[in-house]
Amino acid sequence: MINNSPSAKLIKIIPCQCQLGENVLWHTEQQAIYWVDIENSDLYRFYTLDQVLEKFSLPQRIGSFAFTNNANQIIAAFEQGIARYNLSTSKLEWINQPEHHVAGNRFNDGKADRQGRFWAGTMVENSTLSTQSGALYCLDHQLDCHKKIKNLQISNGLCWNKAGDTLYHTDSLTHKIFQYDFCKDTTEITNKRLFASTNTSTFPDGSTIDAQDHLWNAQWGSSKVVRYNKNGDIDFEITLPVSQPSCVSIGGPDLNWLIITSAKQDLTASELAKKPLSGNVFIYQLQGVTGLVEPICTI
Repeated sequence: MINNSPSAKLIKIIPCQCQLGENVLWHTEQQAIYWVDIENSDLYRFYTLDQVLEKFSLPQRIGSFAFTNNANQIIAAFEQGIARYNLSTSKLEWINQPEHHVAGNRFNDGKADRQGRFWAGTMVENSTLSTQSGALYCLDHQLDCHKKIKNLQISNGLCWNKAGDTLYHTDSLTHKIFQYDFCKDTTEITNKRLFASTNTSTFPDGSTIDAQDHLWNAQWGSSKVVRYNKNGDIDFEITLPVSQPSCVSIGGPDLNWLIITSAKQDLTASELAKKPLSGNVFIYQLQGVTGLVEPICTI
């Protein structure tokens, strides 16, 4: 009998000690891992071939980003809006700031879709200041910013299936991951339905899709990363030595590394003493699973 179940072995920990590590991406051409520390306004780049770790100090907190055709330039969802940012020159070029007037909100999770547009959502960071809820936005090739999902508290977990015609998204505080039919031409989102749910102490965070069309989700508060099959059932999970895994990506030379960010934000001194690796990046060697190349933003 052939066992087709995946397996995962921890092969490296990158000791970056992020306050709020997030939005990890694999850059195939550079053979590098990128991720952000939202609270410290930092972007990290780790070259896997020579094991060099670089840190870029950014002009404000960054929730998410995507690669572009310019090796030194990213498109990013900074706390106050979406901008191009050049890592070599530190030049910041604002594109759109749809919630610049909203106190208490900031941009959070985001990604490029398979057509090269950039998507990013906002979250209510301070409910005593915020005058409205958060939303998920799509920035198109005409640089127009469209509100796609409204009435969110923490927009998160954005990704698309392999074909690019199903969108996954969560409002973390609801403990539910939803899927939608997605029109690749018009970006219209329809037919919202429940994909998976978690218990009340577990918050679904960053997600990615593997080449087998299964969804991997970092589950804040549970010390776990889980893989859901197409039916929304958990068919594999990894328990980490940290309580707040935050985002996942599949990369590496053969696209079979599971790369996971984590956070130490809001942990007490006692909790940090028990989980001293909190805030680091973890790399697991996968067997029986491969990933997809990350889409490039062509805006």
